[in-house]
Amino acid sequence: MTFAVGSLVHARGREWVVLPDSTDDFLVVRPLGGGTDDAAGVFPWEADVREATFPLPNPEDLGDATSAGLLRTALRVGFRSSAGPFRSLGNIAVEPRAYQYVPLMLALRQDTVRLLIADDVGIGKTVEAGLIAAELLAQGDARRLAVLCSPALAEQWQRELREKFSVDAELVLTSTVRRLERGLMMNESLFDRHPFVVVSTDFIKSPSRRHEFLNHCPELVIVDEAHTAVSDDGAGGRRARHQRHELLRDLAKNQDRHLILVTATPHSGKDEGFRNLLALLDPALETLDLDEVRGRERLARHFVQRRRADIRHFLDEDTAFPSDRQTREAPYSLSPEYRDLFDRVLDYAREQVRDEQDGSLRQRVRWWSALALLRTLASSPRAAASTLRTRAASAEAMDVAEADALGRASVLDTADDEALESADVTPGADSSIDDSRVEGSHRRRLLDMARQATALEGPTTDRKLGLLTKEIKSLLADGYDPIVFCRFIDTADYVAEHLAGSLGRSVDVAAVTGTLPPAEREQRIRELTASDARHVLVATDCLSEGVNLQDAFQAVVHYDLAWNPTRHEQREGRVDRFGQRMNTVRAVTVYGKDNSIDGIVLDVLIRRHQAISKATGVSVPVPNGSDSVIEALLEGLLLRGQDADQLQLDLGLTERTDALQREWESAAEKERQSRTKYAQGGIHPEDVAAEVAEVRRALGDQSDVAAFVEESLRGLGASVTPSEDGFQAVTSTLTAGVRDALPPGHAEPLPFHRQLPAPRHHAVLNRTDLSVEAVARHVLDAALDPAMDPTARPARRAGVMRTRTVSVRTTLLLVRYRFHLDLPGRDELRQLVAEDAQVLAFRGSPDQPEWLHPHEVEELLGASPNANVPSDQARDLAARVLDRLGAIGDELAARADDRADALLESHRRVRAGAGAARRGLSVRAQKPVDILGVYVYLPVVPGV
Repeated sequence: MTFAVGSLVHARGREWVVLPDSTDDFLVVRPLGGGTDDAAGVFPWEADVREATFPLPNPEDLGDATSAGLLRTALRVGFRSSAGPFRSLGNIAVEPRAYQYVPLMLALRQDTVRLLIADDVGIGKTVEAGLIAAELLAQGDARRLAVLCSPALAEQWQRELREKFSVDAELVLTSTVRRLERGLMMNESLFDRHPFVVVSTDFIKSPSRRHEFLNHCPELVIVDEAHTAVSDDGAGGRRARHQRHELLRDLAKNQDRHLILVTATPHSGKDEGFRNLLALLDPALETLDLDEVRGRERLARHFVQRRRADIRHFLDEDTAFPSDRQTREAPYSLSPEYRDLFDRVLDYAREQVRDEQDGSLRQRVRWWSALALLRTLASSPRAAASTLRTRAASAEAMDVAEADALGRASVLDTADDEALESADVTPGADSSIDDSRVEGSHRRRLLDMARQATALEGPTTDRKLGLLTKEIKSLLADGYDPIVFCRFIDTADYVAEHLAGSLGRSVDVAAVTGTLPPAEREQRIRELTASDARHVLVATDCLSEGVNLQDAFQAVVHYDLAWNPTRHEQREGRVDRFGQRMNTVRAVTVYGKDNSIDGIVLDVLIRRHQAISKATGVSVPVPNGSDSVIEALLEGLLLRGQDADQLQLDLGLTERTDALQREWESAAEKERQSRTKYAQGGIHPEDVAAEVAEVRRALGDQSDVAAFVEESLRGLGASVTPSEDGFQAVTSTLTAGVRDALPPGHAEPLPFHRQLPAPRHHAVLNRTDLSVEAVARHVLDAALDPAMDPTARPARRAGVMRTRTVSVRTTLLLVRYRFHLDLPGRDELRQLVAEDAQVLAFRGSPDQPEWLHPHEVEELLGASPNANVPSDQARDLAARVLDRLGAIGDELAARADDRADALLESHRRVRAGAGAARRGLSVRAQKPVDILGVYVYLPVVPGV
């Protein structure tokens, strides 16, 4: 006997759905209502397989007024892939915002996805890229995935993929590659063994590794911070940028590879870099005139960029970004003791750079070493003491140009490659002086200044530290948990030690620096924020980019100025982003009024950056010319001993500084115009609205899940009490069957949180959480199993109640459709079976039904009972309605066909523009329709 794909069969005591891989001799089946992991294979002749129809409810087993809602939600939570065009949404643990569907819809309109997601910092680009990846994997358009990112973000990407998208990826880093390569067979690559990987871009870009990666690279690649692979601007890391660009260019050459680029700064006023990025997606975009209609239309296929203002209110949905960022400067003056040391060190630095001014390598190393020494002195006495006691490693530079590149990267904060991005190690003194040639007096001088620096530790002589303590206490008093950013490890440790001793036991303090591997950094942050105590995080710039800290922190203190305004902005972006619960975030910039160093950086870079950003509404990197201006000012400080204002006049730098300002403003204006000019216009809001509404109708939202879990647990006998971000349930009173279905080792009582992240052994109120899934499965199975003890059924398949919501008898039906889908892929037609649920209702009898409009059905779902119906009367009435439901069979079949047509149109709408959008695409309803629930609503009879 032949069984159609999608049909219902009975075997081994239960009902199954026939899946597409079946043959006449071997059936691949899935339990009705189960997921893909529950699929099994059976031989028809051995398992006594026969056609089946879903039984109607039993009129002897009636429930109360909440039964319909519980059963409906249990059914929706159980869906792991709906019949709509987004196959993955039932299997992810994140509820996308409406605006986050736009990149997904744009991706599905391409045969091969080539997309640049360039939304503002903090909007959720990781989620948007993850949604696309999850969908391509669910649809079978990709089977393997690689994410390229910095090593500092690898753990975060791995966690986001696992917790939100059910993708368990391996980390491919310098520290993990040997373990991953262990046990590989001959000619087998780790990228073949592990289908999902998160890879350090700077590890894999080297020639020795790049060749293997290109030969075995997955068909889907996400590149984070893609702007660091293009547009060499002469800053540090020039060779690294070139290697990254070569890697991406070679990856993009394979026209069948899906490539998703992610960056918040795609243009930044630099056309060449923007064009280089676009050429990776479509070579024609490198030369097309993007000011003309043809160029813009072609760009719109591959590019999406939104500012916060664009999506703060989108499709009648508000997104909770912080509405305000309060910034403030906090100046301090050096104590007399610190001023004395500063003058001594400045004299020493001048002597070093004035010696041998011949442009040689040794002189350039001395120059950068002197600047680094002054930075550490402005940072903290401990960082200065460390520098004065040690020797720098810069003497290994190959030539003068390389020495300058390394110096700018480490001193001017221009680095963006793996070796330098977290260069928070305190730099040493001038190592160009050979130890054997150092005179005793010179060494004694260095060590004497080091001892003097160590003696300055503490808030009395280090007024900067005293000011910080005051600022932190003020922030804590106002309800803010701050992050204190320091430039050097020694400074971060020094600051953390002091704050831990001065803030008292009620405040937890921890330091996170580049001495910790990324995994341990995240673990330390989790430990810091795990308790209910107030907390302060002291960090170096190893946490300034890409790391999400908005869940636990609401303020940033710049203890040390970043000598790169972009990094300054990145620090504040750790808390000012989507998911921040505080309406106003704060940023405090600490600076020295009289240390000669901070004033130059603050005036020329930080304040100008803030003013330009405020005026134009966009943030762009400082132009290339800033390095020369800053260096000239610092050179004047070292060689002439003059302050910044006098130097501007004496060296003619006023004109160069003004030119830098004009160039910066021009770049910001170009970026502002580009965001308007190249705004995504290919996806219309009404298209997004239709698909978002359809997804939420089919799957529900978090509020549905939370209400369902709480009501179900109460119905199953658990004691439930509210908590700050959800509720907790005592599960020890549940039946053994329910307890066994919950994840082993869960906390008791079991906390249910509304938002990720959640501590281990806790639950999150999303549909893919194991505890939520266990409750939903039990509720659904108990309702559908006639042999189940009625007391263990919080949801029932039938019910009768009187309510003022209706004026005549009205019957509500919970129906389940099964659909057979043919989805076109790049290589073959994929056959899938999917389920969908719908609530229908009619007035009167099944013989002459008057069908309700969908909005009337929604109102009926919210009806509450206003009078009792005697149990005997309820059973008789339910039995009469159930006996006559055969009369609506044709109507249900027609509605199933209508639903299939609507789903087909939805698939076409989402795939509009893709070459395969219509070739072979079909959606067919499998009949008869399953009637899961029947609920009869009676009008209230006056006087009864």
